[in-house]
Amino acid sequence: MASIPPFHLAFPVNDLDAVRRFYTEVLGCTVGRSDDRWIDFNFYGHQITAHLVDNAPGDAATNAVDEKQVPVRHFGVVLDMESWRSLADKVRTHGIVFMIEPGIRFKGEVGEQATMFFRDPCGNALEFKAFANPARLFASRL
Repeated sequence: MASIPPFHLAFPVNDLDAVRRFYTEVLGCTVGRSDDRWIDFNFYGHQITAHLVDNAPGDAATNAVDEKQVPVRHFGVVLDMESWRSLADKVRTHGIVFMIEPGIRFKGEVGEQATMFFRDPCGNALEFKAFANPARLFASRL
């Protein structure tokens, strides 16, 4: 498989200390550079930056997908199935409430995937996926 360049994503937060704990302790990220108003994290090999804002960063817009209300604004990564299951257990252990419980979407279809949604302490929605067949990540349903 070809090397994938890391992406960068900046997102709003209103509590840097809570976000630092969440992304390091729950998601296992390491901290890169930081300042009084932002923190860089190594998010599974990608650079995400939490920027301190003065208002609540959450977003309530959703779309119906496979009979679930999926938050429109979200980010995450595609893990292997074992890592996905391990993360689901870790999230439960930390008492984090799932927006959409871990489960299988599009069962029996080309895009069949394990998925879960939860929020960080500042309300940013995260989705983590896994495919039983990783080659189907970009497969068309047509």
